[in-house]
Amino acid sequence: MTEPALLVIVIATALAFDFTNGFHDTGNAMATSIATRALTPRRAVLLSASLNMLGAFLSFAVAKTIANGIVDAGLVTLDVVLAGLVGAIVWNLLTWLLGIPSSSSHALVGGMVGAVLAASGAGGVLWKGLVAKVLIPALVAPLVAILVAGVATWLVVRITKDVPQQKNDRMFRWGQIGSASLVSLAHGTNDAQKSMGIILLALIASDAVPGDSTGVPLWVIVSCALAMALGTYTGGWRVIRTLGKGLVELEPRQGMAAESSSAAVILLSSHFGYSLSTTHVATGSILGSGVGMKGARVRWSVAGRMFIAWLITVPAAGLVGYDCYGLNELAGPYAVFGFLLVIAGACAAWSRRRPVNHKNVNDAWEDDAGAMIAESVAQHDPSLLRLSPAQRKRRKKAAKLAKKQAKKLAKKQAKKVAKESANKAAKEETNGV
Repeated sequence: MTEPALLVIVIATALAFDFTNGFHDTGNAMATSIATRALTPRRAVLLSASLNMLGAFLSFAVAKTIANGIVDAGLVTLDVVLAGLVGAIVWNLLTWLLGIPSSSSHALVGGMVGAVLAASGAGGVLWKGLVAKVLIPALVAPLVAILVAGVATWLVVRITKDVPQQKNDRMFRWGQIGSASLVSLAHGTNDAQKSMGIILLALIASDAVPGDSTGVPLWVIVSCALAMALGTYTGGWRVIRTLGKGLVELEPRQGMAAESSSAAVILLSSHFGYSLSTTHVATGSILGSGVGMKGARVRWSVAGRMFIAWLITVPAAGLVGYDCYGLNELAGPYAVFGFLLVIAGACAAWSRRRPVNHKNVNDAWEDDAGAMIAESVAQHDPSLLRLSPAQRKRRKKAAKLAKKQAKKLAKKQAKKVAKESANKAAKEETNGV
């Protein structure tokens, strides 16, 4: 494949990653606002898309970190960049399909590190930069977010404890629109930069820009901003549902505290050029809002599954990136790109079996698998295990309605029997007299 053609494929793949980053990470900004109904789902993703695009023009420190701070730019070729991007996109698609809010940032870093290891060995990775700029922030960020959001929620609840609940909800829903907007803006300043950094790496590898270049061309900024905004508008409803309904049952006060905490941590990290995972921050903030709210239920089992995914994100994406570079050596870049298309098509087809969209994203969270198994065994009906959450909800609602109607009918029948007994007793008493 000629160098210009390969460069075009790499840039297109980088923009595809930006697109998946957009729909994968929409929930970081808007899940709480959608869950508390401060915004309708469609309006939320439109607002988030617009502000993500704006944020992409505000900071470029993270782009420079990705381009020069993780791997040795002098050893990076277009083949390496393509393999690393495919590793990141594949992980993004798999975690989206499972509704797991994993880190697109760490998937990208893992994919690039794996591809560089396959191409150049351990010497091609800047381990000090990887640890200082990625791994340490990955551990610290969610803990800081939990602490900040927990304290913020506790303060908000304490200050507003004497305010009527209805007034609280109305007031904080308006506040959530502002705080969610700030998170979207912060997300654009951090996440859109990652694809800019990758495209800058590709341009350096093809000698389109000087090897010591730190400036990001304007066309790269605009294209990455548009790809991120378009991905955000499509709405990663599966991840939004997990963040908004699966971790904590939120009320507007908690939502605003969580979003404000996320924005503060993300903006601070962007200022210092840390390739921070906005997913880790947003998840930590939501968990913190549950910890800081007395009586709130935090689903630690869901959080535990997410933590496991976080731990394996870098090595898993790195393994795919490593293997994709090997595939490239055997069959060429077209084979790597074809592999990506096959995985994307399979994930899209599988997602249609149990669709999650703006219509059912706020359905009640179904996490009591044990109860469903017990019901299936009790009724000798294995088909109950194959019901979707929406179907289980409708079934439960119908059973509840039937029970209510049966209770009402029994009460009516009891009244009728009592009345007949009273009439009979009165008649016998009259005849006796």
